[in-house]
Amino acid sequence: MFTLLRNAALCSLWPKIAMSTINRRALTMTTKLLKNTLDEKASYPGATESYFTTEMKFIQSIAPIPTYRVMDLHGKVIDPTQEPQVSKEFAVKIYKDMITLNIMDFILYEAQRQGRISFYMTNYGEEAYIGSAAALDSQDVIYGQYRESGVLLYRGFTLDNFMNQCYSNENDIGKGRQMPIHYGSKELNFQTISSPVATQLPQASGAAYALKRSGKKNCIMCYFGEGAASEGDFHSALNVAATMKCPVIFFCRNNGFAISTPTLEQYKGDGIASRGIGYGIDTIRVDGNDVWAVYNATKAARQLSVEEHRPVLLESMTYRVSHHSTSDDSFAYRSKKEVEYWKQLDNPIVRFRKWLEDKVFFFIKFLI
Repeated sequence: MFTLLRNAALCSLWPKIAMSTINRRALTMTTKLLKNTLDEKASYPGATESYFTTEMKFIQSIAPIPTYRVMDLHGKVIDPTQEPQVSKEFAVKIYKDMITLNIMDFILYEAQRQGRISFYMTNYGEEAYIGSAAALDSQDVIYGQYRESGVLLYRGFTLDNFMNQCYSNENDIGKGRQMPIHYGSKELNFQTISSPVATQLPQASGAAYALKRSGKKNCIMCYFGEGAASEGDFHSALNVAATMKCPVIFFCRNNGFAISTPTLEQYKGDGIASRGIGYGIDTIRVDGNDVWAVYNATKAARQLSVEEHRPVLLESMTYRVSHHSTSDDSFAYRSKKEVEYWKQLDNPIVRFRKWLEDKVFFFIKFLI
């Protein structure tokens, strides 16, 4: 009986206690707002950096986000202070991997056309992203989408590994359970690729949070295309990473098309980079056909993520020269003239080769 009476008394008092607490919080908030009114700063909980104004103005856009680059279209360094100080072997390895990736793409694309494998996706026009792989530590964990085979190649995935996976034979690491180009390697810290678009994004945020809790000085690198940024998973991933301060780099390959949908029909805002700013994430846009711009930006992004537990959104601007996949005919929605224009205007392999040729240490024997 005593217990029942005590509980009844507590129940009758609880609304008063709760209301008293709420009133104290409201009073504190009101006092703070009044103070900020005098300071002309509106520190509301949902927008702590806002300020008061008497001008009523709807904001539709902000200043365009610039695109960071190191080399011009001819491989000339624009600002010498931005040129990375790397060894001959380091630079030549990146170039050799870009060439190897290009040749492998040609062979496997033709293999699919001959009916030897069921599916394939090439990297034509986007090979400079290998610069991002060069900027990472081997223990940094990769979450890829479809066009990151160059990252695996740089980390040591052999041509036999690629062939075994695409042919789904008994030597495949995944035992033939995945469709072609869905690579994965525990040894190389590369999570197995999955077909559903954007699923790797929230997974990367969660893995980054776990990595932070473990105390390891590494980060997560998550690659995705600009089309994946239209998925809800993209927004969930960035919001979690920002609020939980996860050491993750979101690397967006903005290549102009989400399969057949051009970017102008995907969004109206200033690319994908502007969304990172909206989530309070350190953001940078780079020339995605400039190997050194990609390398420098990724290296700096990794330092922010590892040392300060700050997520970074890196938007790499490039152009998809190839069809989306062997299941796609891109000339149904763009002209051959447009593709040829981009191939001649800005080929990342040619641009990097011109840079190498300008270096006195470059000898043809290193390419053999």
